[in-house]
Formats: sequence, structure tokens, C-alpha cells
Amino acid sequence: MKRSLKRNTKIGVLKGKRAPRLTCVDLFSGAGGLSLGLKLAGFSPVLAVERDRDCCATYRAAFPQTLLWDKPIQECDFTPFSGVDLVAGGPPCQPFSSGGKRLAAHDPRDMIPEFIRAVREIQPKAFLMENVASLFGNPHREYFTAVETELETLGYLIVRKVLNAADYGVPQIRKRGFMIGVRCGKPFCFPKPTNGPGTGIPYVCAKSVLHPETPDGEPNIAKVTYAKNPHLRPSPFDGLMFNGGGRPIDVNQPCRTILASAGGNKTPWIDTLGSVPLYHRYLLNGGAPKSGVLKGARRLTLKECALIQSFPPEFPFQGKKSSRFRQVGNAVPPLLAKVLGLGLRRRLSR
Repeated sequence: MKRSLKRNTKIGVLKGKRAPRLTCVDLFSGAGGLSLGLKLAGFSPVLAVERDRDCCATYRAAFPQTLLWDKPIQECDFTPFSGVDLVAGGPPCQPFSSGGKRLAAHDPRDMIPEFIRAVREIQPKAFLMENVASLFGNPHREYFTAVETELETLGYLIVRKVLNAADYGVPQIRKRGFMIGVRCGKPFCFPKPTNGPGTGIPYVCAKSVLHPETPDGEPNIAKVTYAKNPHLRPSPFDGLMFNGGGRPIDVNQPCRTILASAGGNKTPWIDTLGSVPLYHRYLLNGGAPKSGVLKGARRLTLKECALIQSFPPEFPFQGKKSSRFRQVGNAVPPLLAKVLGLGLRRRLSR
């Protein structure tokens, strides 16, 4: 399974072996996870928009033939791209994330109006917008309804759904909201899950792309230390028995979500000595919390985080290590983007 996943995500990447029949624009492109998945599905990215310097360096290295605008989206005129088949992108999630103030339209970082403007100026056959799952939740219901209504007035039939990347072969539990609109015919139908309960095919586990004992890439030196006041849950891989936001990985299951803040103690880690279940049982039996560094714990490397996100091993991330971790954590998993892209290509080719 390990070799298969790496090989499949590598097909055609950066080499353009398949002749795409449809074109796309990637807004807020980041490092290019969405562009990569769409390219693997048969779309040709003709334009990307991104302001982060390191993300732009990565994107240029990965997609040298795509025009990249490295400026604020408010300064972009999209009318020259009228007729592109698909507008895709993930506007900044901070205005809607449960980890923030949830100010939505009152947050100056809210770029969804700019996404709508791009759709209005390009008038694509379809659009795909990705964001945190909480965008569709009760705190933002009024705002989201207004967004949906405005896009419907542009002539789109809209569907939305929260997807878990693990349901589509990504070795990671990652839930994100997707809204997809098409101009004519029937609304888009989200692909059915390929992995997990009810599919007959198990989830892709973390160890399919990781070497539990040996780091793949430059070692992550962030230590794992015992929590002074541990909180227990039924599973030894849940709860808070250790300090930091990064928790231990059950390598026989999909990994936890790779966060944009990974790189330090918020990076998931592997228990190479099998100490976590033993310590969990010890605490359940009334043992006193330990202190110091947990032996045998190693946090995921940058390359391993990228593999968990379903990036190919050779994907050329640029910038400082903290920036590269952020690029990985912010990305749409390319494999999930490919699944959605294949569904859109079938829908638009009818």
C-alpha cells in the first residue's frame, strides 16, 4: 500500500503527460495542493493567485507553465480569463475557524466576496470553494446563506458538503467544507466515499506512507513531554496525556489532521516504543503522572506530513521550515482534490 499511494500521486505531476481537456483558475492557491489534484484529474491550471512569498516560490517550482499573480486578489482583473471552465480556491479560513473569533464578514481577511467577484467576471462552467467545515455551521448560517444566494443569482446550481479526506483514500482524518456550483443541467453529485465504513475497503492507515521507526526526511527535534495534569479518554491515542497540540498517532489508522501550525509541539508524533498504551493503562489504574521527556517519541518530519497530506515525495516546497510546514498544513490534499476534479470533469463533459 505504501508504494502504491506514492506512485499514484506521482502520475503526471509536474510533467504534463496527460493532455487536459478543461482549464481552471486557482484562487488563494497556497503551495498548490488543489492545483495538483485538479491537474491529475485532467484540468490545466492557467492562472493561480497567491500573495505569500514562499507559497509563490513553491507554486512556481511545481507549476512553471501556469501564470501566477503574486499580488492581492483585490487588485486582480479576471475578465481576460472569461470562459475558463472552473474557478477553484480556498479563501482564508480565519474568519470562520472555530479557533478564531468567527467574525465572518466583519473580519478584514474575509475574501469570499473576492471569490464571488472572480466567478462573476470569469463566468466559468463551474466553481469549487473549499473552507473549514464550520463555515457551514450555525454561527455562520446567515452569512453563508447570503453567499449562496449571491452565487445562485449568477446562474449556478449549488451543492455543499463536509468531506473527510480519509473517506477518499487520504491517510488522514481531515474534515473540510466544499461548495460546488455548476451552470446548467443537474447539480453536481459528490463522489461516494471509497474507503471506510460501508465501502468494503478500509481506511488507508498512516503506516502506509510512514516508517514508524525511521524518520523520512530531516528529523523533527521537537520533544514530547508528559502532561502535569493528564486528561484521559477511552483510547490511549486521545485525551491529553502529553504536552502540546500534537498527539500520538495510531499508525494502524489514518493520521490526525496536519495543522498549519505543525513543526513544533503541535506536530503529530509516533510512539516507537509502544509506551503510550502502557502509560494510559498505568494512569487508569491510579498511577501518578510522570514528568520529563517521553522516550521513543518522535514527531513527524516535514516530508512525512506532506506524504500524509498525499503530496508526492518530490513536491518542491520552498522557504524556511516553519513556512513549509504551514504550506503543507494549509493545503487541500491533492488526492481529495483529484477525486473532486474527476467528478467535475465527468459532469462538465456531458
